[in-house]
Formats: sequence, C-alpha cells, structure tokens
Amino acid sequence: MVPSREALLGPGTTAIRCPKKLQNQNYKGHGLSKGKEREQRASIRFKTTLMNTLMDVLRHRPGWVEVKDEGEWDFYWCDVSWLRENFDHTYMDEHVRISHFRNHYELTRKNYMVKNLKRFRKQLEREAGKLEAAKCDFFPKTFEMPCEYHLFVEEFRKNPGITWIMKPDTRSSDDQKDDIPVENYVAQRYIENPYLIGGRKFDLRVYVLVMSYIPLRAWLYRDGFARFSNTRFTLNSIDDQYVHLTNVAVQKTSPDYHPKKVAPGGQCVPITDSQQPGRL
Repeated sequence: MVPSREALLGPGTTAIRCPKKLQNQNYKGHGLSKGKEREQRASIRFKTTLMNTLMDVLRHRPGWVEVKDEGEWDFYWCDVSWLRENFDHTYMDEHVRISHFRNHYELTRKNYMVKNLKRFRKQLEREAGKLEAAKCDFFPKTFEMPCEYHLFVEEFRKNPGITWIMKPDTRSSDDQKDDIPVENYVAQRYIENPYLIGGRKFDLRVYVLVMSYIPLRAWLYRDGFARFSNTRFTLNSIDDQYVHLTNVAVQKTSPDYHPKKVAPGGQCVPITDSQQPGRL
C-alpha cells in the first residue's frame, strides 16, 4: 500500500513546481522560454551554489550549461534556505526541476518522520485493519521530547531495564556543533539485538532519487557504501560510542582507527550491484 500524501508528508505538501495560476501574479519566473525557442535549444541550463563533487558532475554532463547569478535555468540544485525563501514566490514552467520537495523536512527531520510513520500506521489500521497495521513494525517505539515527556516516562516505568537512545531531532553526529544548543530530541527504544557484520554494527548508505510521491516514483542508484563501528558490539559498554555509533565523525576519533583498514572496523566500504540505476 502506498501512503497518501497527507499520511507521508503532511497536509499541503507541494511537488517541485508552482501551480499555473501563479503565472500572472508578479512572481519571478524560470524556464519561461517559448515553445519554439525551447525546441531549438538543445542544452539544459543548470544552476547550483554548491562547490563540490556535484558541481563537477553537472559541468561535465554533455549538453548541460551552467547559469550564473540571476540567469534563467531549467534545473537548480538549490539549498534548503533558497527553497524556504523563494519557492512560494517563484513561478516555474512545467519542465523546470529543483532538488527538493517543498515539505522535505517531513521526512528528513527525525521527529516529523516518526510523526508521519505513526500517522500512516493509524491510517492503515482504519483502512485495512489491525492485522495489516501490525506489519508496520519496522521502527522502534519513539517519543518526541519534550512534548511527549510524560508519555515517555509512563513507558519507561512500564518497562524497566529497557535501554533508550536520545537523538537531536535535526542533526547527526557528523555535523553537531557544541556551541549550538539542542532544544528538541527523540527518545527511541534502543535495538538490543541488531544485525551485525563481523560482530560490529553497520549502516548502509543508499541513494534514491524520488520523482513523485503521488504516485510514488523513485529511482534507486545501485552503488552505495557501508559504514562500520570500530569496536565489536556489546551491551556491556553502553557508554562507548565506538561500539554503538557508525558515524564517521565519531569513528575516526578512535585511537585504533585506520582509514585504509580492511572492513569491518570503522571505515566506509563501497557496495556495488550495477552501474545502472534501477527504478522502484
């Protein structure tokens, strides 16, 4: 079952184009070339402010031309701040694409993702019954803090001896800064019997290009990588971050960390299935 837009992304989710009705309301416009002119122009005009591998890839694509400053573009790999400030005031033609969905944070923020997963499970129960909803058990019991603190305390007292993990709702261990206070967390039941490789925890980084949610249409890139913890898993060392976290920013501070060490043991390992992307 494919979740509805409201269940997955929350009410009012908009795709990557502004509606037609905004065309004549003094909005900025992009991709407004007339039909004949667009047919004659074989190149794709792209724009990005990210000076990294992404820029190199776009510049080397045949037929792709970089646009500077306020020039018209067909594809813009924008950052989140641009999306927040400009999306509702910019008209984009049918063929124009940007790199974010408007309400992307409904899935990328931990607290919102859990909220939407719980909403989806309730919707599934209403529409398909409890038996079907029971299959939606792929995420641990989670509470948003501090707004669900009392519910968390009730669950904590109900199940003594259970291990919980606290996570900032918007950041990872790879990009935390000590001088930025964290106000919101998620408290999640810790998985005490995780899958292991060579006795160590790991996670997989898989890249997916989502083109549409309604209907759901996505492309899976076959190459990715795995990250491993530097120390074998055990619950006897619950405070040892080298045992329980796979983040590179954490693992590379381990005294015996070696970037070129054969995995598993605290490094990233490429995983390859095929050079061609696959459609989901």
